[in-house]
Amino acid sequence: MDALKTIAQDSMKSEIPAFGIGDTVKVHVKITEGDKSRIQIFEGTVIAKKHGGINETFTVRRVAHGCGIERVFPVHSPSVDKIEVVRTGVVRRAKLYYLRDRVGKAAKVKAKY
Repeated sequence: MDALKTIAQDSMKSEIPAFGIGDTVKVHVKITEGDKSRIQIFEGTVIAKKHGGINETFTVRRVAHGCGIERVFPVHSPSVDKIEVVRTGVVRRAKLYYLRDRVGKAAKVKAKY
């Protein structure tokens, strides 16, 4: 088991910013199309964080053209290039799944100033 832990420690990223549930983040994702690769930015609200260590994931939700889109990103994935925290939200829940049912201004999270 110690060998697995050392391999996991070596593959973990060190430059991850501190972000939490309710924060609005920009996730820079590497997209490979054929022999070319580019970076696509996915911006939205973090509604969940799961697991821990090398298996840690977070779910980002955004509304585009009236349709809600959620993506789950592994924190330590090589396809995740960078995570930027745009603003910090004030929430009192560990998971914000109730935002799926909200529309318009009701789906917003208060900002921390």
